[in-house]
Formats: sequence, structure tokens, C-alpha cells
Amino acid sequence: MSALLTLSGLRVDAGARQLLGPLDLQLQAGQCLGVVGESGSGKSLSALSLLGLLPPALRAQGRLQVGGEEIALGSRAHAALRGRVLGWVPQDPLAALHPLRSVGAQLQETLRAVRGLDAGAARAEAQALLARVQLPEPDAALRRYPHQFSGGQRQRIAIALALATRPRALIADEPTSALDARIARDILDLLDALRREDGLALLLISHDLPLVGAYAQQLVVLQRGQAVERGETRAVFAAPAHAYTRELLAADAIAALPPVTGEAPVLLRGQALSMRYPRAPRAALDAVDIELRRGEGLALVGESGSGKSTLGRALLRLLRGAQGRVLLDGVDLNRATSRALRALRARTGVVFQDPYASLDPRMRVADIVAEPLRIHGRGDAGSRRARAGELLQAVGLEAAMLDRYPHQFSGGQRQRIAIARALATDPDLLVCDEAVSALDAHHRAAVLALLARLKRERGLALLFVTHDLAAAAAVAERIAVLEAGRIVETGATAQVLRAPRHAHTRALLAARPQTATA
Repeated sequence: MSALLTLSGLRVDAGARQLLGPLDLQLQAGQCLGVVGESGSGKSLSALSLLGLLPPALRAQGRLQVGGEEIALGSRAHAALRGRVLGWVPQDPLAALHPLRSVGAQLQETLRAVRGLDAGAARAEAQALLARVQLPEPDAALRRYPHQFSGGQRQRIAIALALATRPRALIADEPTSALDARIARDILDLLDALRREDGLALLLISHDLPLVGAYAQQLVVLQRGQAVERGETRAVFAAPAHAYTRELLAADAIAALPPVTGEAPVLLRGQALSMRYPRAPRAALDAVDIELRRGEGLALVGESGSGKSTLGRALLRLLRGAQGRVLLDGVDLNRATSRALRALRARTGVVFQDPYASLDPRMRVADIVAEPLRIHGRGDAGSRRARAGELLQAVGLEAAMLDRYPHQFSGGQRQRIAIARALATDPDLLVCDEAVSALDAHHRAAVLALLARLKRERGLALLFVTHDLAAAAAVAERIAVLEAGRIVETGATAQVLRAPRHAHTRALLAARPQTATA
């Protein structure tokens, strides 16, 4: 079978420094090619090179053939492939979609500009596209804006936009990186159905090797810009030839914590916690009771919209309108004076999902890590800097990195910096809200191991909000499963994962695809 598209000897350079290649990629109609590797391996550079969208400072070399015709990289003919031949599903649909224009306006603009449809035909086709990607109420969705949809729904809209021009190949760059397991599976099932129904060539780029293995027929494994392994997916999984491929597979298998012995005193307790957002059809939290003991890890697990992040914020008293009681070491946070609440907050550290967004890009690491000490009036400038250096070393970084900025670190390193900042005041409680969901397998495993070690060494109580059951098992002795604002199952993590009692827990466990080709 002749290839739809062949990219041979691709190299990407930044001046005299080679970032990627030489790399060969071949896309066949109706087939999925998976490209996997950790952050910085060159996955996204490959996609941007293929699309002709590299930043100006980077230069691509190589030979591109489409349907047997040779096309010069960076030429007008190459740019003309975008949309008409190559469709693109970006990693972050919220960033890719225009926030001030309705979904219908964005789809219809593409349909009129590329396919020449008139206003009526463009609207009808836009509605049909939203229906095809299984977006609820497609007619009403046309009038809504990107922020009014969930993450999974926005990804479906991005797929509809990519399909609007009727491309022959679809490039999906990390399309599920921050989605929960069920929604990720739904998105990949949709892409797989489009591949089979339309005969699309699909380039699926991800850091999640087992997930890609469930959908790709062919596989390329990248490490530091080099293809270290390639072949038929089943063969690669059955007998990975390269040590790095074996490392990626091993990194996905995370060791679970042993069950806790004995009963420590309760540190954090939530009673009858309820929350309903304005104009929401149902309560985000519905009379939830929960407790966390000293030195214990508790995972709040659920899919998007289950209420787990809302519960985490309610427990931190970060939500206006939340009802119920929150007690930290017996003190009711809702009745505490401002001064008492400030002192109690020093006993809590928080790590957010996206360290790039939660770390101020204009501040040096020394100031970022020491900021909680400054806020709570602890020490002078010299002692705070020394403390920041100690904290960096505690999370596996070097004190010499204090004068760098966040953009000079990898995703995993930035998350370590966020953890160091959360530990600055020696808290009793550490709250992690989806702290590893956007990390590749290596960085995810390393950060989870770090959290487990810090919890053990410092006697931290850890509230771990996640949609990742394997990650929950790595840091939490107990688990609470949420669905529609209620806790539907709770218990020892090992027991819940081995023999789940509730149907929703069983569905979450079943959502992780098995590593077999489609």
C-alpha cells in the first residue's frame, strides 16, 4: 500500500543545536501511527514540522511527499496542506479556541473560507459536525462560547474544527493529556471511529504509551529527539527492544502504598459540605462528610464534574457559597477570625494542576519558594533564601537553581518547585489538585514517589485530588470516590481498587484501555 504522506530525514535545528532527527514518519490512509515519548523528546516538534508551524527561530529540513508529490518544507505548497490535507487537533482546546467568539461562528468561518459554503449551508454543516463528534444539543452548542463547555466537550469541538475542511490526515497532539480516563477513552474512541469510517490517516502523539498502544497500529518511540524504537504496536509491546521503551512501560506501573496501621487523630474534617454554583442544574456537592487523619493520604477520585476539586476547595475554605462545617485540628474555619484563619492557612500547603500557570513567570525560583514565608512574616530575606535552597534540595533539585525562572525548567521540575513552595511553612496538611495529570509517565512516577517520601518523612496528611486511580494508589492509603457531588464509595485504597463495590468505581477502573491495537 502506498503511503498518503511520507516525511523522510526530518531534522529540526535551533541555530547550531539539533533538537530533533533525523526522523522518518509515514502515514497510511485508515491507519493510526502513534508517536510517544516523555516531555522534551521531540513529539510536538514533529507535529509542528509536519504542519509547517515551527517558531521562527527553528529550522526544519527533510523530504516531504504527499500522494507521491514532493513538497518543500516551509514552502507555500507546504502551508497550503494545512486544513485541506492535514487537520490538527491541539493539546489545549481552550487555548486554541477563540474565547470571545461563539463555537458556531468559529466553525462557520472555517467552512466558508475553506469550502466556500454560503451562510445557510455553513450553519447546517457546522451543526452536523457537532452532532458527528457527539456534542450534546448541537444546535444550542453553536450559540455558546468555549468557556461554557467541559474539557472533553471542548476537545470534541476542536475535532469538529479539524474535520470541517475534510482533511485526509489528522494530527492529534496530546488530545487527552489533562482529561480523566473515561473522557480520554471517549475522545480516542471518537478519533478511532473517524479513522475507520473516513479512511483518515491518524497521527496520535502522546506521552502515555499504554494509552496509545490501545489505538495505534504502528508505533514510534522518541527519546531526546531520536527515534529509538519503531514497529508494529503489538510487537513493540510484546518484546520492546530498547531500554527506554521498557522504562516507559515500567513507569506506568506504580507501586501502591501499604495500608495504614493504627489510627492517628483526625486533622481535617468536613461535615455536610454542600455547594451549588449559580445557574447550575444540580449541586456540585451534596451533603458530603469526610475526614483525614494525621500522616494519612486520602485520594478524592472521580471524573470531570464529579465534585472532587470543589470538595478540595471547600475544605480549604476557598469557595464562596459553600455550606457545612470544616474543622482543622478541631477549629471551625468558617468561624475563625481573620487572624486565626491566617495562622491556620500556614499549616496547609497547596499544589495545583498546572505549575506553569501557578508559578509567577516574572519571579525567580528563590522568591517563589520563599513567598509563603514572606507572607507569614517568617525570617529575613537571607534566612528565607537559605530556606528556599533547603526546600529545593528536599524535592530533588539543586540550590544553585534559585536564581532561574520557571520557563527554564521542565514540567516535572516546575511541579517540584510548586511542591517546595507548598512545604515552605512546614504544613501539617498538603493538598494536591490534579498535581500529576499533565505529566508524562517518567515525571509522574518521580513526582508521586517524591510525594510519598515527603508524606512519610514529614508525617504529612495528604489530600490528593485526582482522576488517576493508579496515582491515587501510589500516595493514598484511603480513597473516596465521587459521583455527581456525592461520595459513593470509600475505604482502604487497595481494597477499593481490588474489589470495588459501587458501579461507578468499577466504571472508572474499566475506563483505562488495555494495551492492544484497534
